Amino acid sequence: MPIDPDRAIGAELPPVEFSWSPTDVLLYHLALGASELPYTYEPGLQVLPTFGVVAPTLHVTAPPTVSYPGVELDLTKVLHGEQSISLRRPIPVAGTARLVTRIVAVYDKGESAVIVQESTVDIDDDPLFSTRSSIFARGAGGFGGDRGPSVRFAAPEREPDAVLDTPTLPQQAMLYRLCGDRNPLHIDPAFAARAGFPQPILHGLCVYGMVAKSIVDSMLSGRTDRLAGFGARFTGVLYPGEPVRTRVWRSPESWTFVTTAPERADAPVLTGSLTAL
Repeated sequence: MPIDPDRAIGAELPPVEFSWSPTDVLLYHLALGASELPYTYEPGLQVLPTFGVVAPTLHVTAPPTVSYPGVELDLTKVLHGEQSISLRRPIPVAGTARLVTRIVAVYDKGESAVIVQESTVDIDDDPLFSTRSSIFARGAGGFGGDRGPSVRFAAPEREPDAVLDTPTLPQQAMLYRLCGDRNPLHIDPAFAARAGFPQPILHGLCVYGMVAKSIVDSMLSGRTDRLAGFGARFTGVLYPGEPVRTRVWRSPESWTFVTTAPERADAPVLTGSLTAL
């Protein structure tokens, strides 16, 4: 059985110590398509908060595996479901930190399963940020577990406050995989076909970072230190070279967004929200 919820839920993974440098930050920003000096030049360099999601695995060069206590999954059957990050303070341009991850939920969706993880990151016991993520595993359900919540996203019933169009490069996935995600789904056509896609898809976390950057640049005056939290659900795929369109609605305490692929009749890609200082 690929999933044993009794073993998985509550399991804590071994702590991971990781380091990053300004060069790592620059690479991440460039892989998102950044060209502005605050993202690409050491003097005045700022860190897009979504960097925190990839920083612990940035130097990993092997393809990922999905192997946790009570969880063994085929990589061709796995997709990113949701991702969020909540910051206690801005991420420094260089540092060494400690990551602790726990599996907090395993949901049986019938034919598929959802595994939810929560992580905390600190520098010398001083909290820096926390993350929550879920993966969607096709064909791994049916083990008799809790079905979990069913959350439906509803965009505000009014015109968006902003519509942001962001291009992607045909080679975007080839660049972004250098940020620690060597999943062949994003570069190998044969692997992508086995996973059910007509061609390699762009990393969900690449789109996640691109959308965060576009909102920071357009709605927060380019100030990454104002972004306190960013969360998204991956509702569809994007192919390298396709533009994305993000509609943003502002409320008193947060922003809500919907990201689509305009060249495919606004096919869904992301939905989510962010909080700002």
